[in-house]
Amino acid sequence: MKKVADILSHKGARITSVGPQTTVLEALRIMADQNIGSVLVLEGNEYLGIMTERDYSRKVILKGKSSTDTPVSEIMSKDFPAVKPSDTVEFCMQLMSDKNIRYLPVFEKDVLCGIVSINDVVRETILTHEETITHLKDYLHSGI
Repeated sequence: MKKVADILSHKGARITSVGPQTTVLEALRIMADQNIGSVLVLEGNEYLGIMTERDYSRKVILKGKSSTDTPVSEIMSKDFPAVKPSDTVEFCMQLMSDKNIRYLPVFEKDVLCGIVSINDVVRETILTHEETITHLKDYLHSGI
C-alpha cells in the first residue's frame, strides 16, 4: 500500500512558503510562477496555515477586499488536517473527500516536511494501478 512518503519521494519535499504579512497579490504571483495552487504560511519554521486559490476567490474577490493590501494571514486556511509520511494514499484521498479539501500538510514528529495535493494523490493512485496492470500482463504472458 502506497504511503505519503512515496508521494514526497516522487515530487520532492520542496515547500513553497510565504510569511503571514505577505500580500495576497505577492503570494498569487509566487503560485503563478511555480504553477501551484497553494502556498504554506510560515512564521520562521512555525506552520500557521495554507493559502489556496479557493481562499483567494472566496475571501478576497467575493468580499471585495484588495489583493495588494490584504495579508495572507487574513485569508489563509488554518484548519486543514495534517498527515504523516506513514499515512496511506487511500487515507489521504478519504480525508480530502470527507473534508472537501485539496491540500494536506505533512508533518513528521511535529516538523513540517511537505504538502500533498489532490493531484499528487490521484497521480500516485494511477501509478499504482499502472504497476498492477504491468505485473498482471507479465504474469499472463509468462504462462503462455
